[in-house]
Amino acid sequence: MDTMGDRLEEFLRKMKEVEASMQKVNILVCGKTGVGKSTLINAVFRENLAETGVGVPVTKHLCRIEKEGVPISLLDTRGLELDAKAQEETRKEILGEIDRALKTGKPEEHIHLLWYCVNSGSGRLEDFETEWIRSFSEKVKVVLVLTQSYAKEHERLKKTIEEMNLPIGAVVSVLAQDFEITPEFKVAAHGLEGLVDASLQCIPEAFRMAFINAQRVDLKRKLAQANREVVFFISTAFATGFSPIPLSDAPLLIANEFAMIAQLTSVFGLPLERSFVQAVLTAVAGSAGATVLGKFIVSNLMKLVPVLEPVSGMISGSTAAMLTAALGYGYNEVMMSVVRRTQAGEKIKPEEIVSAIKSQFEKQMAKGKDLLKGIRFGNQKQSE
Repeated sequence: MDTMGDRLEEFLRKMKEVEASMQKVNILVCGKTGVGKSTLINAVFRENLAETGVGVPVTKHLCRIEKEGVPISLLDTRGLELDAKAQEETRKEILGEIDRALKTGKPEEHIHLLWYCVNSGSGRLEDFETEWIRSFSEKVKVVLVLTQSYAKEHERLKKTIEEMNLPIGAVVSVLAQDFEITPEFKVAAHGLEGLVDASLQCIPEAFRMAFINAQRVDLKRKLAQANREVVFFISTAFATGFSPIPLSDAPLLIANEFAMIAQLTSVFGLPLERSFVQAVLTAVAGSAGATVLGKFIVSNLMKLVPVLEPVSGMISGSTAAMLTAALGYGYNEVMMSVVRRTQAGEKIKPEEIVSAIKSQFEKQMAKGKDLLKGIRFGNQKQSE
């Protein structure tokens, strides 16, 4: 008999499959000592990578930072020294690592992006840095990050650099964390969403999903990506519905839903804690085959989805698609709330997740056919 324990293990296995299939993104971060690279990394990426990630020396001046469950690999330079000999040594190591990765011929090994960090308070880009940026940009996309941008100097520096027409993807001013001027006044962190956007413009498409997963700044982008993922599973459910499915089996019919929830959870980059996963499964598939979702479908589907033929007691393709859309879009809204609250340091009780998923499913189902507007099924597009 299929038990909740079996479903839990199966779902965890599916989640690990999704994570394993995600192409990890590789970013090289460099800049002088004191520019705030660690602060920037921790502000942009989840799990405080610069503090909790495992750093492995790659060369004398390069260290690779990774953490299990976060699909990103960071190559961090240990601060650029003022000594000309050390600078040249570091430059050669960086170029050597970029070349080594390129020579593998494997895109997953390549450096996909380089962040060159400059303290905006310095007011200038040194000549050697200009040359470095030019040499790096011949081999990899570069985003120039003006860190600690809390004074007007960063505006002047940004304009000066833009007028240099360097071969880079963008110049972005950021303040990675709030800066206190006086106990009564502080400058709020800013610019991080702009950095995420500029980075995604430069990263190859195959690796953008990993970056969206790993970043913690732009939750709306996570939601948009998750909603795009839902469309695939809606189409799969529609196709499945051509072979009519008994209504009583609705919550069990669709292994498609489990695959969808695993994929969506991965987009949001939520940790695989068993209590969290069990709460999700309780809401989506329940225990012993009698589910929160299933009971709702059986008792409410007729009035919410008039296209269903009551006599047949079967689920058509369009109805199966609506069920999947309601679950997917509703789940994404719940995950947005979970991520926000988790980042704020809140502890979320499993029963809250169960209640929220059920509530969002009902809310989405009330939209009926509107859930499928603009989605193509085969050559057919649902009317706007």
